[in-house]
Amino acid sequence: FHELSRVFCDRLICDEDKAWFFKAASELLKARFRILEVDPEIWNKVMWCDFLRPIDSRVYEEAKDPVKVMKQLEDANDEYNLTHTAQMHLVFFSDCIGHISRLARIMRQPRGNALLVGVGGSGRSSCARLCACMSETAEFEIALTKGYGLDAFREDEKKFMVSAGSGSGKSSMFLFNDTQIINETFLEDVNNILNAGEVPNLFPSDEMDRVVNDTRPRAKDLGLSEAKDAVWALFVDQVRENLHIVLTMSPVGSALRIRMRMFPALVNCCTIDWFLPWPDEALLGVSARQLHEMQGVSDEVKDAVSKACCSIHQQVLTTAGVFEARLRRKVY
Repeated sequence: FHELSRVFCDRLICDEDKAWFFKAASELLKARFRILEVDPEIWNKVMWCDFLRPIDSRVYEEAKDPVKVMKQLEDANDEYNLTHTAQMHLVFFSDCIGHISRLARIMRQPRGNALLVGVGGSGRSSCARLCACMSETAEFEIALTKGYGLDAFREDEKKFMVSAGSGSGKSSMFLFNDTQIINETFLEDVNNILNAGEVPNLFPSDEMDRVVNDTRPRAKDLGLSEAKDAVWALFVDQVRENLHIVLTMSPVGSALRIRMRMFPALVNCCTIDWFLPWPDEALLGVSARQLHEMQGVSDEVKDAVSKACCSIHQQVLTTAGVFEARLRRKVY
C-alpha cells in the first residue's frame, strides 16, 4: 500500500482524487488480500524512511514510532540552524512529515529528482533543505542579483555539476524555484540535465580538460578506459547518478501547464509531490508556535487566538472555493 501511494497517490492534485484512490485501494485489499480493516486513516499512518539511524548505517525501514520520527526531525532542524545562517523553525505536523519522508526517499535513490508543486509558503523549499542536511548532501541554489542572466546561471550550473560528477562525485542537490526563472532558457538547461546529464557546449575546452583530469583516477579505479571521451562519459554518468534536482513550482496561472508541455523531462524524470492546503492541525501548530513567545498573555487567550487564526484561514479557503464555483476564477 505504501508503494502504491508513492507511485500513484503522490501525483494526485486534490483531496477528492486521493479519496477515490483510497477507496479503490481498499476494495482491492478486501477482494485480493482479504483484509477487513481498510480505514484510510490507519493505512495513511504507514510510513517508511531512512533517517532514523546514523548516516553510515542507514536502511530504508518502516517508522513505527511517530514520536521517534518527530524527535529525529527536530534534532535535524536544530543541526541545520547550527550550520546555516538562514534559520528555519519548522512545525512537524503529519503532512509535513509525510512530505519530508517522500523527499528523503527520492534523495537516497540514484537519479532521484523531485518536482514539488504547491503555492508559495507551503514549505516546499524548507522540506528540501532539511532533507539535504539530513542526508549530508551538498546544497546549491542560485542567488538572483541585478544583472543576473544566462551567463551567470551557467557558471552556477558548472559548480553543482562539477560537485556531483568530478572525481569520485558526491551527492548534491540543486534547489530551483519558479520565481527564479527570469529566462526560459534556464529551464531548457535543467531539462537537458534531467534528460542527458549535460548541457551542450557548457564547458569550454580548458575547463573540460580539468574535469577530465580530475575524474580520470576514478575511471582507473573502476577499470574503465582512460581516454578523454570515456572519462567524460563517466563524468556525465556520475552527474546523473549523484545530482538531485528539486524544482519548486506554483500551480497558480498557466505557467506550470505551459512549462510541462515545453519541457517534458520535468514530468518524465522527476517524482511529483503536490503540497495541498494545510490541515487544521498544521495551522494550529504554527499559530501556537508563533504565539508561544508572547509575554503577559494567558494560555487561555493564546489558545483562543490560535483557534481564531485557524478558523479565519479556513473560512478564506472556503470562500475562495465558492468564488471559483461562481466566477470560474481561482484565488490563492
